[in-house]
Amino acid sequence: MRRNWLASAAVAAVAISVPVTAVTGPTFAGTAQAATLSGQQKTTQASPASTPRRVPVTWNMLAAARAKGLVGRPYVWGGNTIHGFDCSGLTQWVYGHTSHGKHIQRTAEAQFLEFRRISHARARPGDLVFFHVTSYPGSYVYHVGVYEGGEYMVAATTYGEGVRYQSFAWGGNTVTFGTITH
Repeated sequence: MRRNWLASAAVAAVAISVPVTAVTGPTFAGTAQAATLSGQQKTTQASPASTPRRVPVTWNMLAAARAKGLVGRPYVWGGNTIHGFDCSGLTQWVYGHTSHGKHIQRTAEAQFLEFRRISHARARPGDLVFFHVTSYPGSYVYHVGVYEGGEYMVAATTYGEGVRYQSFAWGGNTVTFGTITH
């Protein structure tokens, strides 16, 4: 009997601690229902502590989403329009067409020199991923993409592949990150 009561209490406690709404959804105090091990339903009033907080949408988040929206567009050497992009044309277009736009330089190397270098741990989706010719972070930058989190980015790759959501792990120790927003 005591074991069933403890199990019921544990299940109810877990169910109550799960947010009732999505993180970006409206915040409200509602009711949560949990099924106990005995099959009974238990209704509990949600407390303000269990109600999720709104997550602010940052400029970087908007830039990362804008870049993802371009996946599938064609690769065009020197391209910087929605009709086709090269790598730095893509990053320039994304930054220029995201909420009140940010003008950035045209080439991957010029963008690298314009951005402040940060570690992978400090990078946020929407920052840029730079690819160097060697593992020396001051070496020439030949490729750039929009960081999406983890080991992923959106980049204009090559003819036939176009703009893709892909891992940047292939760059190994030649990859650096840059920001102009934080």
